[in-house]
Amino acid sequence: MSKTAQRGVQNADSSVPDNIALQRNQPLPIRLIAHFRRFWQIWLMILPGCCFVLFFAYVPMWGIQLAFRDFDPRKGLTGGKFVGFKYFNQFFTDPNFVAVITNTVRISLWTLVMGFIFPIILALMINQVANAKIKGFIQTITYMPHFISTVVIVSMLNILLTPNTGIIGRLFPGHNLMGEPSAFTALYWVSEVWQHVGWNSIIYLAALSGVNTALYEAAKIDGADRLQLIRHVDIPTILPTMGILLIMNMGGVLSVGFEKVYLMQNVLNQPASEVITTFTYKIGIQQSQFSYSTAIGLFNTVINFCFLVMANFIAKRTSDTSIF
Repeated sequence: MSKTAQRGVQNADSSVPDNIALQRNQPLPIRLIAHFRRFWQIWLMILPGCCFVLFFAYVPMWGIQLAFRDFDPRKGLTGGKFVGFKYFNQFFTDPNFVAVITNTVRISLWTLVMGFIFPIILALMINQVANAKIKGFIQTITYMPHFISTVVIVSMLNILLTPNTGIIGRLFPGHNLMGEPSAFTALYWVSEVWQHVGWNSIIYLAALSGVNTALYEAAKIDGADRLQLIRHVDIPTILPTMGILLIMNMGGVLSVGFEKVYLMQNVLNQPASEVITTFTYKIGIQQSQFSYSTAIGLFNTVINFCFLVMANFIAKRTSDTSIF
């Protein structure tokens, strides 16, 4: 290294406050103090977000103990009698347990798989459009449904599927698709994919935008067609992104959207539409069994966390892609 470069490095080191304290051989308190003194602007910037997560995500976890107590409004969350796993056993022995779990898993897996595949396909297709105006038009059209509220989406489904009068309902005369249990899962995931496929494809398009154009040119020189470009250039580029998103989606595999399921639910399709979230709402809010509903919600959270850890472990072992 030249003397000029050495002086530049020395000047850079001297300009960093407490650089010596940041060395690993220093005690932890000293390193923490030096870290905060050096990056206090960044910590100040993220402080509101940290406070938001603390107060709205971690502080409410104090109420988890309600799942192990008989709730008494006069004594608060911690004043009820400790009953252990009473409400968990009550849920496991409930006559609706098997149906609720089956419906939740079926709807969640269909939504997870289809909601994961179609954004990738859409992003790959949009990336192949050469005309910028056409590409922008397609992106706008596919993004727009994401901003439609769930209430409007369900209202559209009711109008379109009305027997004998709806556009789709006319294709199935004599059948009320919104009332058929066998059609509920398909109606849910199809409408869910249609609404969010454009929005979920944004992150894949962002990853594809970083592909080196020299790779495309080299592949074309070797005689690669569009499908081969997608297979050998595009897909390897977005594989890490696909892995991270799949892991994160696994963390909510049993958390089927309450609002949409509840709005689509009726007396006719209830055998196929009763999921954990709607069951918890009816038990906790409508029947005021707060301890029982808390136990169900805690069970759902624990299962989702196990799925998240398992997916992260498998992804880390197979592809070195993980979130922790």
